[in-house]
Amino acid sequence: MTFSFAQTLTGSALALAIALVALPADAGSNKVFIDQWGRDNGAAIDQRGHRQRVSIQQHGRGNLSLNTQDGARNRVTVGQSGCNNVADTAQSGRRNIVGVSQIGCHNDATVTQSGNRNAVGVIQTGKGNTANATQTGNGNVVLIIQD
Repeated sequence: MTFSFAQTLTGSALALAIALVALPADAGSNKVFIDQWGRDNGAAIDQRGHRQRVSIQQHGRGNLSLNTQDGARNRVTVGQSGCNNVADTAQSGRRNIVGVSQIGCHNDATVTQSGNRNAVGVIQTGKGNTANATQTGNGNVVLIIQD
């Protein structure tokens, strides 16, 4: 079951997502850590440069995430619990590692990677599930567990 962007985000969550996308992160060691509790959650990250790392925890209600990275040591971990979940993420070149844990409600996931080590782990339990992973060159490992 897939939810459109408009269905998942509402009012303040949409404003938060737009504001986070507008923030620049183009250099050396781009690290983002987000911990969201309750209601409409959100988050959107776009990085470019070198040692990108994203860690997002979303507890209860609207969830979402959306991440994008670009070159070098791209790593994303997303933990979502309780309700509309989603996650999305996309990476590009070098080490590309994604870990997604979605517990309860509508789940989803979608990962897209590109070149080099490419590793994905997705765990989904309780309700809608769905996970897509698309990888291209080099290491390519995918593990998806659904219940």
